[in-house]
Amino acid sequence: MKNTYFTSYFPLLSIILFSLSLSIKVEKILLDFLKENGIYVGMLEFFSEGGIKLSLLVLLLLIFFMVFAALKLIANTINELSLLFFSKDAEGENLKQIRSGAAIYFIGSALSLISMNSFIGIGIIFVATTVVYFMYFVYKVSNSLSVMGLIGIIFFQVLIWSTLITGVIYLVIKVYNSIMASLPI
Repeated sequence: MKNTYFTSYFPLLSIILFSLSLSIKVEKILLDFLKENGIYVGMLEFFSEGGIKLSLLVLLLLIFFMVFAALKLIANTINELSLLFFSKDAEGENLKQIRSGAAIYFIGSALSLISMNSFIGIGIIFVATTVVYFMYFVYKVSNSLSVMGLIGIIFFQVLIWSTLITGVIYLVIKVYNSIMASLPI
């Protein structure tokens, strides 16, 4: 089938599958935490065991879905900004070429289900999938880039993502430290 929209649902499925693999892992940890602290027994008065598990899974799936959807939106914006700044393509041919790269994330998300019992495994699969997609992206758009444009697009992507990730890590550490400092010990 040679329809340009054939893979248009791959990003949605990728987000759902990555979210599902993380949700299943976090649900197991959360259930263990609830059982250890005696909260689970109290919840059984209001929900059945299956209802608790399903409710937690759906809530976690929704949370991770929102995170991955936001990451997809940010990634698309960064990709298109980098093409705006460095590409010679004014017609949008590069966007058509990189659209099939969604299959890379789809394959990675399907593989993450195999590793749903390990945060490290899911993380490694996600990072590897992202690196493979980035190489695919650079390869596909390299035809419309000069050498300086190619260097620029790589540095732009690495700089923006490293700034975002470093900023989030900094904020998490800052909030954690302020919570720990406010606890009466």
